[in-house]
This record gives sequence, structure tokens and C-alpha cells, in this order.
Amino acid sequence: MPPLLVINPHNGVPAYRQLMDQLKLQIATGVLPAGAELASTRALSTELTLNPMTISKAYNLLEREGVLERRRGQTLVVRDRPRAAVATDKLAHLREHLAAAATMATQLGISRPQALKLFRETLAAPTPKTPSSP
Repeated sequence: MPPLLVINPHNGVPAYRQLMDQLKLQIATGVLPAGAELASTRALSTELTLNPMTISKAYNLLEREGVLERRRGQTLVVRDRPRAAVATDKLAHLREHLAAAATMATQLGISRPQALKLFRETLAAPTPKTPSSP
């Protein structure tokens, strides 16, 4: 069963970007391991009810970034990358979410010390295990 991908047409983020972000997260967390084949453009566009060009754009950009590679027969697979590159991707993904949280804190009038306290509390709280957790 392929990993779950959800595109929200109302959040202001282009569909191709949402797809890229979700695939990168699934790769960084090991849900999609190196060598895993991705659904064809046609199959994924049908599943997500998106224009095939949207899927193609996301796939092409991920290929350009070195996240995906084309194999014989034009199958797209997750590229095997050094652990350092995967770790960098994880940090970049987290930074994007923290930047959004920082913006929200500012908009809500929450001070830096309050926001940092909340972040520390959140980090200290037990979290549910993810598929890649030991």
C-alpha cells in the first residue's frame, strides 16, 4: 500500500509544493526508503485528483534536487543518499515548521520567552511513535 499523501487545496500552498514536501518528509523519516518506486504520474494524479502536470512538476523538481532518480524504463525511485544529506533534509524540514510557528507566535503576540517555554514543554512531552521510531 503506498504512503498516504493528502493535498489541501485551501491552505494556500501550491499542490506541487505540498506533494514535494510530503514526499521529502516520507523519505527523510524512512517511510519511503532508498530504492522505493514511486507511483506513476498518471496513477498518482488519478489517486489525488490532480492534473498530471502538477505531479510531473513535483517529480521533476525532486529529481533535480537529487531526491529522486529515473531508472531504466523511466521508473522514478528514491535515490540512495548519504546519511548526512538525509539529516540535513530533516533539519531543513523542521526549520520550515519552526519558522511558521515563530510567525504564528508573533502574530498572536506571544513573547519569545513564552514561545521558547512552550517549545521546551512540547519537546519534553511524550510523543506517539512514528513508523520510523525504534
